[in-house]
Amino acid sequence: MVCALGAAVCFGTATVLQAVAARQAGPGGGGEAALLLRALRQWRYLAGLALDGLGFLFQIAALRSLPIYAVGAALAASLAVTAVVAARLLRVRLSGTEWGAVGVVCAGLAMLGLASGPEGGRAGSDALRWVMLAVAAGLLLLGFAGGRLSGRSRGLVLGLGAGCGFGVVEVSVRLIDSLAPGTLLANPAAYALVIGGGAAFMLLTSAVQRGSVTTATAGMVIGETIGPAAIGVVWLGDRTREGMAWLAVLGFLVAVAGALALARFGEAPDQEEAAAEGAGTG
Repeated sequence: MVCALGAAVCFGTATVLQAVAARQAGPGGGGEAALLLRALRQWRYLAGLALDGLGFLFQIAALRSLPIYAVGAALAASLAVTAVVAARLLRVRLSGTEWGAVGVVCAGLAMLGLASGPEGGRAGSDALRWVMLAVAAGLLLLGFAGGRLSGRSRGLVLGLGAGCGFGVVEVSVRLIDSLAPGTLLANPAAYALVIGGGAAFMLLTSAVQRGSVTTATAGMVIGETIGPAAIGVVWLGDRTREGMAWLAVLGFLVAVAGALALARFGEAPDQEEAAAEGAGTG
């Protein structure tokens, strides 16, 4: 759980940096891949990627000892970190209700920590590995086509797609049972992990660059928690401590609900405000 919370801190801080960088990248031609390339020229986006990389290492360590539902809820709780970091670095004011939501997230994670058992002992079938790869490929196609989406549904679709991509990463980590080069190259889950993660970053960058980022962030939280948690319980054998399933379910729902209440902190300030903040913080 310490590793899961470490990942949440890294991802939550990276969200603030990447959201500002994506907005500063501005509109332009070339589609979603070109947008990602423009964002990569921003130092904030690169710093966010470095934190994402560190968070990913923490996430892998957590998934090796905790059920997916516990890790997923902890990662969704990164929005609580995003809210606190935004309050400090971007001087975004949190209301009393929002501070209460941060407390709710922490309470939910505490309940999950008490109720979570060890990770499931099932290795996962080859069919599940191929399904993860197919889902990752579909999300990559959605990432390339994301620029053609319009209307109020855009943010939700892209955010949900990004969340599903991160969910593919969570499940794929559990489906990789050997790091031997030959075995790894023959495992569809290894390719699903790389493709799903890349698609998730592309979709999330597009979502935070324009449209309703709050809606996109809420969709991302839903996509990266519910589906992977269900897969972990049904196909990978994730369980709770004896007699504490109710506490795990309650903690999961409380943590995710608190994260959704903080979804607006995926939003970046406009370019003028971001520039002013950058000048103020040196």
